[in-house]
Amino acid sequence: MPEPRSRIDVPPDSRDIAGDFAHRHEVEVRLSDTDAMGHVNNARYLTYVEIARVAYYEQVTGNPLPIGAHGAEEGMILAEIRMTYRSPAFYGETLTVESRVERIGRSSFGMAHRITAPESRYGPARLIALADSVLVSYDYPDEQPIPVPDEWRTAIAAYEGWPAP
Repeated sequence: MPEPRSRIDVPPDSRDIAGDFAHRHEVEVRLSDTDAMGHVNNARYLTYVEIARVAYYEQVTGNPLPIGAHGAEEGMILAEIRMTYRSPAFYGETLTVESRVERIGRSSFGMAHRITAPESRYGPARLIALADSVLVSYDYPDEQPIPVPDEWRTAIAAYEGWPAP
């Protein structure tokens, strides 16, 4: 049975991603995430999305993320990511990263992420950033892409509420 889908409510933004998400992961902004201007450094958002992507994989498959350096033969690598920044985030806020898989190809799949902040001492709830990424199923020993494993396809389809592959 698919997860219930939802969407964090923030004021409208013309560049927001439409639709809802089955996965949410909260990330607390640490002081070390901020820069000299007092807001989260742009590179940290990539880390927040990475943390959410790993949490998505582990929740959907029920397995720990396979990492080549830790002996995994197959896993996934990030091939491409695009981040759109909409509003700053600050130390002490707890951001929510919403994630979903939007497509599965032969050896890759695309994910979308939406980062929001709740109402806080810094102002009303707001859209912080958007990201879309391409991940490639990868054979670590052979150092080459491989087809997306059928187990991943089946688990993602069930989680996202798609028809079985």
